[in-house]
Formats: sequence, structure tokens, C-alpha cells
Amino acid sequence: MRLDVTDLRAFYASPLGGVTHRIVGRAIHGFLGSVSGLRVLGLGYATPYLGPVHVIAERTLAFMPATQGVVNWPGSGRSCSALADPTMMPLPEAAVDRVILVHALESVESPTELLQDVWRVLTPGGRMILVVPNRRGVWARRDATPFGHGQPYSRSQLTRLMRTTQFSPEGWAEALYMPPVRSRVWLQTAGAWERLGTGLSLPFAGLHVVDATKQLYRPVAVQRVRRATRLAPARVLVPAPSPG
Repeated sequence: MRLDVTDLRAFYASPLGGVTHRIVGRAIHGFLGSVSGLRVLGLGYATPYLGPVHVIAERTLAFMPATQGVVNWPGSGRSCSALADPTMMPLPEAAVDRVILVHALESVESPTELLQDVWRVLTPGGRMILVVPNRRGVWARRDATPFGHGQPYSRSQLTRLMRTTQFSPEGWAEALYMPPVRSRVWLQTAGAWERLGTGLSLPFAGLHVVDATKQLYRPVAVQRVRRATRLAPARVLVPAPSPG
């Protein structure tokens, strides 16, 4: 079952969604750094994390897939959101400096095509912040949250996918160690869960948050050239001339 934009908005408006927004947003913006003068694209349902970016960046866009639906964003001023196919985005090559993917990779039929198009629209040396459910985490097993839908990934699966699509991971963080429980008592302990999980590098975090750079050149496999064997000229025995 695919989530639509109404489900996603309702989740982020809930207390659990508010805690999720705070924890994941901290990880995203820790990698993103300053975006002053840059062009930033949010892909999937990234608008909860684009607020601080929008007031600083030169331009901010929010593309949402047709299977999810689109909402007007931001709430005031010109709309920066649009409905778009994430594997064929209506942007020229090298159009943006940063791409933030949230609720995107796990929900598309062709993750390779998605990242190939992200590579296309990024400037040389541009960076991608990727937020993906961890297949070893509890959040991927609970469909009560948006991260329980779609295809979760292990770290090795993400590494292979990024290598195939010419991205080089530069930073890796895990987020959402707390269980996806809506109890306010549990939510008050979210900070302690994050400190414990991060400090001990526990494997059951709910999300991978990856900072990856666009590679400019595809590595080429070098084939070993087989040298031709040099053959010595054959010796021909010539009979000696007969006397007389």
C-alpha cells in the first residue's frame, strides 16, 4: 500500500511525527551545512525539513511523485512544490547543488533510475542527503508510520546502489533508535534513546541518513591485454650440394 500526501501530513502533525521531525532534521542539517546561495531540491515528501533551507538558499524546490500527491508549499508566498516523476524530473542537467530525499527511494519501482536522475540534475561536486528506512530497524516493520511502507535497505545494499549510480558516500548517520510508539511517556525518552544508540553504535536504528557526493567519472575496468607470443623463425635444413 502506497502512502498519499494526506497520510504523510497527518503523521508529521502528530506528537510522534513531531519527535521524528526533530531527530531526523538534526541529522539532515548536520550534513547539509550552509546552503547560502545554493539551489536545493527536496524529493519525495521533504517539505517538513526544508523550512530552514528555504529562507537561506538561493532557490528551493519540492518535487513530489504522482503516486503520493502534492501539497502547496510553503504556506505563504509563491509555491515551490510541484508534481513530478522522480525518475524524469523537469530540470536541465546540473540544475541544483543539493538534493534531499525523504520518503522517496523506498517507494519507487526503480531506485537505480531515481538516483541516476538525481545524478543528472546535480552540479559537479553536488551532494545528496538520503534518508531511507533501515531493514534491521523496528520502524521498517511497523506500518503505523510512513517508514514502515516500501522497501527498506541495509547499509551494504545502499552502498552498492550508490556505487552503481556514481555516488560516493561521505558521511553516514543512523537515526530513530526509539521504538515507533505514540505514548507520550515513551516520546519523552526519545533523546535518551538517541544518545544511547549513537554512543554504542547499535544496529537497530530506524533510518539511515547518508551524505553522498556526485562522482564525475565512472570507474572503468581495465582489461589485461594478452601479449602475442613472438615466434622464432623456423629453421629449414638444406642438404649440402653433392660433390662434382
